[in-house]
Amino acid sequence: MKYAIIDVETTGMGIQGNRITEIAILVHDGKKVIKEFHSLVNPESPIPYAITRLTGINDQMVSDAPKFYEIAKDVIEITTDCIFVAHNVNFDYNVIHKEFADLGFPYKRKKLCTVRLSRKLIPGLPSYSLGKLCAAIGIPLNDRHRAMGDTKATTLLFERLLQLDAEQQVFTSFLKPGSRQATLPPGLPKDIFDQLPERTGVYYFRDEKEEIIYVGKALNIKKRVLSHFYDKKNREVAMCQQTVNITYEITGSELVALLLESSEIKRHYPLYNRAQRRNNEGYGIFSYEDRSGLIHLAWNSLKNVPDPIIKFYNTTESRLFMERLCEEFDLCPKYCHLQSNVNSCFHYQIKKCKGICRGEESLESYNERVKKAIDYMSNDTKSYVIRQRGRNEEEKSFVLIENGIYQGYGFIDHDQQVSSLSELKEFLILKKDNRDVQRILRGFRNKHESKFMLLEETSGFFL
Repeated sequence: MKYAIIDVETTGMGIQGNRITEIAILVHDGKKVIKEFHSLVNPESPIPYAITRLTGINDQMVSDAPKFYEIAKDVIEITTDCIFVAHNVNFDYNVIHKEFADLGFPYKRKKLCTVRLSRKLIPGLPSYSLGKLCAAIGIPLNDRHRAMGDTKATTLLFERLLQLDAEQQVFTSFLKPGSRQATLPPGLPKDIFDQLPERTGVYYFRDEKEEIIYVGKALNIKKRVLSHFYDKKNREVAMCQQTVNITYEITGSELVALLLESSEIKRHYPLYNRAQRRNNEGYGIFSYEDRSGLIHLAWNSLKNVPDPIIKFYNTTESRLFMERLCEEFDLCPKYCHLQSNVNSCFHYQIKKCKGICRGEESLESYNERVKKAIDYMSNDTKSYVIRQRGRNEEEKSFVLIENGIYQGYGFIDHDQQVSSLSELKEFLILKKDNRDVQRILRGFRNKHESKFMLLEETSGFFL
């Protein structure tokens, strides 16, 4: 069995838009190095100053170097029938894979990661970065952050690992097609990934200090987590490189998972969560009266709506809410700005509009329903309970909205008798209400209006 031990230096730290500036390959037959290849590479793009400070490679050094397509054949030939080995293999492999993909060539090799092998065969070290790992076990490392210097050090480390795994049990297990060892982040133990459930809930990416760097929700936690590892966006790659542990919380319900995710993002403020850290009230519904005295409802960006009746995250949510409002209060889609450039709305033909757009309904009658819709948006202070699936077959979950304010969620056994609000609150996990929560609940209600049950109608709800 042959191994191509590889290191690349690049123009950046991610995958997308990253170009190779130097590549070194040592081919090892399991006993010794039998072939080598090394070249600077013209990346055809400027090298950032920070990268030059790190590697010492500048634009002038690579100006006369071959471009990648000029050495591509050499890379293919020297790595053919070899296992691709690197320290943090996914980075080097994905950068090379991307270079070949840009040339229209499907580069594919089996992979081994010396970070993951080291964690298995040399456990308990405080760090598995190449520099600190080599220092800890006495491997010389010269020309750090240059391709050949790092490749030679990785080769010595690889030989040490071969000695520690004399029976090749660990190497063989890592190379099995279903092992996922080459897919997982270098710092994440495989057993942690293996124990992730294929159930609905919230998951947490943690770094080596056990700090939460990302919170996500998923219908299938294991499948969703795995998708992060295949994502080649620079931000995803950086996040996975920092991940050494993943924890989770089962919710059973997607709605509860969404609410918990939102709450946890605001509690931990993770480095790689952006969505709910920005101002997310971008649109508002407003009303105006035309020259004939007819009251219209419409939506627009908040900068154009100084006093909105209700606010939304995006135009999709605004439209979905307006559609539901239009149906619930028998309003005309034309005057709710859901249908434009029409003389009369389509809903009249299917008997869902009373005919204000055709002059068949009085202005006073129509405006009265519009005012009721506005009151509904402005003063929805009713109390609701939303029944959801539990974390297992023996329980259900619920979400409580009291006087229009989100209170939290809870879990309750199927056989538990609850006949009053005070009893229900004994099972409540208190959470804070905020605009993100209201956005989540509005979005859910737009799709599942029937699940919002008025509290006064739920006597013995959880019998």
